[in-house]
Amino acid sequence: MKTDILNVSAYRFVNLKAELLPAIKQDLLTHAQSQQLKGTVLLSTEGINLFVAGSSIRIESFFKKLETYNEFRQLPRKDSLSKEQPFTRMLVRIKKEIISMGCEHVKPIENTAPHLDPETFKKWYDDNKEMIVLDTRNDYEVQLGTFKNALDLNIKNFRDFPQAIQSLPNDIKDKPVITFCTGGIRCEKAAELMQQQGFNHVYQLDGGILNYFEKCNGEHYQGECFVFDKRVAVDTQLNETQTTQCYACRM
Repeated sequence: MKTDILNVSAYRFVNLKAELLPAIKQDLLTHAQSQQLKGTVLLSTEGINLFVAGSSIRIESFFKKLETYNEFRQLPRKDSLSKEQPFTRMLVRIKKEIISMGCEHVKPIENTAPHLDPETFKKWYDDNKEMIVLDTRNDYEVQLGTFKNALDLNIKNFRDFPQAIQSLPNDIKDKPVITFCTGGIRCEKAAELMQQQGFNHVYQLDGGILNYFEKCNGEHYQGECFVFDKRVAVDTQLNETQTTQCYACRM
């Protein structure tokens, strides 16, 4: 019988000195490899973004290593289980951005839109509150599932988001807009950009879809949630589904 694999995603926008990144990279890579973990850790001067998987004990060891850095203490986590390892290798990379948008003026470390907790978001749905629910994910992700009546920008890549919002009707700028993505990192940048573009009541769904599934059991969500590993998608109970993907065309 195979042992369950713990899959963890986490991120934080935080200032990191460029000259320290190579040493942090090697330290985290060495420890992750010693624990036989697999996945990806992205580092940049704007923070950390990670997806790692392994046994529960070894994952906790890795997070203790992260705690040795003040910047990475008490990282909010999204956990889920799978029967098999969803990653093929362990990578730690230094990037310009931990999530690529291509807008240097968007700095969540300095300014960020209000977070909306999943329970409040669900209540707004329950109460039929007037709001624009904006999916910031890629088109192939949206096809697998999204929130009821969510607005789809039909983008191929998150770097297309800044141009896509230029086509939104002006009257939306005075309505509550709730941005969401898989784990929260894209909607954090998206919401801040929208604030800069004159949207007056923008929120970001705290922890994204995965946190919503954990707290609210997927009510008002239709379909599955795409994840960027071999599992392809999870259901509202955070269990792997039977969905498969063509890695050439992303469908």
